[in-house]
Amino acid sequence: MRMNDFGATGWKVTPLGFGAMHLNDDRVTEAEAGHLLNTVLDLGVNLIDTARGYGLSEERIGRHLAHRRQEFLLSTKVGYGIPGMPDWTGPCIKAGVEAALARLRCERLDIVHLHSCPLAVLERGEVIDALEACARTGTVGLVAYSGDNAELDFALSSGRFSSVQTSISLCDQVNLDQRLPALQALGMGVIAKRPLAGAIWDRSQRPETHAEGQYWDRWRAMGLGPLPGAHSWNETALRFTAHWPGVASSIVGTRSLAHFKQNLAWVEMGPLPNDQVDLLRTAFQQRARGWSGMI
Repeated sequence: MRMNDFGATGWKVTPLGFGAMHLNDDRVTEAEAGHLLNTVLDLGVNLIDTARGYGLSEERIGRHLAHRRQEFLLSTKVGYGIPGMPDWTGPCIKAGVEAALARLRCERLDIVHLHSCPLAVLERGEVIDALEACARTGTVGLVAYSGDNAELDFALSSGRFSSVQTSISLCDQVNLDQRLPALQALGMGVIAKRPLAGAIWDRSQRPETHAEGQYWDRWRAMGLGPLPGAHSWNETALRFTAHWPGVASSIVGTRSLAHFKQNLAWVEMGPLPNDQVDLLRTAFQQRARGWSGMI
């Protein structure tokens, strides 16, 4: 599989990564989780993304992939959920890293994101200080931020982060014109989240969740109809994001190995034709008044 530079870190990543949120699904048995994770690596994918907030995800990755730890880059997220500690404090960050190391059964976390950390907390600096301290001990590889909007702008301008995870999709193109080129110029690794925009083109009614509800509104405003031939909007959306210049990897979460294999096949088809990209960009830009990034 083709590999991309992860910014200026010296690391290489596959253009499709595995988002492990759905490993927390009760419908996924332990055997199924192990088979899914190991097959993802067998397919050549080398980025697995999880978070403390994804329930069983970290534990299952540790249980089933600890013996293959050198084969992939491990990304997780911290900042909250440590019993007896206030969220978004230095001690919570340190304890979150230690808890992740134990759950993931490893000695080092390659990428650790502050997970949608509020702007005021970022500006105080305590949580960044704590994550940098973990990096100095070697338990954390890259200090990273996961989020959008003004918080992403702070992460970009602060000079204290080596990578970011942010929303990029057909329905969320606000990062493409200014933020992404700036991230490239700084040599920061970029992971695109929500590249399928919740597949809202397949929904029969507006989703209740904030992000997917916003994507539904945007999709309808963009006025894009069915695609000709056998192409699907899932394919188009994934190829649009995964091959955008400056995006090192796009993460897609699923509990279905068949779906993941299909996503991988689409990414391996390469970039969309330029005329399709132009159409998608124009449809967004002409109707993007007041649209901002997601939370």
